[in-house]
Amino acid sequence: MINITINRTETGNIHSFVISGHAFFADRGKDIVCAGASVVSVGTINAVHALLGVTPEIEQGDGFLRCVIPEELPEDVNEKVQLLLEGMVISLQSIEEEYGKHIKITFNQ
Repeated sequence: MINITINRTETGNIHSFVISGHAFFADRGKDIVCAGASVVSVGTINAVHALLGVTPEIEQGDGFLRCVIPEELPEDVNEKVQLLLEGMVISLQSIEEEYGKHIKITFNQ
């Protein structure tokens, strides 16, 4: 199962997220749940960097992705980063709704 943890600050902003595990929905290379989660999460990181010039701290490995958003961003930039991250969460929740046996999202504050 893919486990996703979204970590929020006390104010509700997304500070970081961790994605780990494998969906085991289909054979490697044909697993649409894994591909969907990967595309949504990596696409969001790429958008944050390309559109806003913000470089998150990233740690990657086999079946593992950790992303930490820098602290002390200007408020206007942080609002845009948060919008992109909330869009990611909605997309991941859509995958979870359809394939809940293979992907689980947890929120921490």
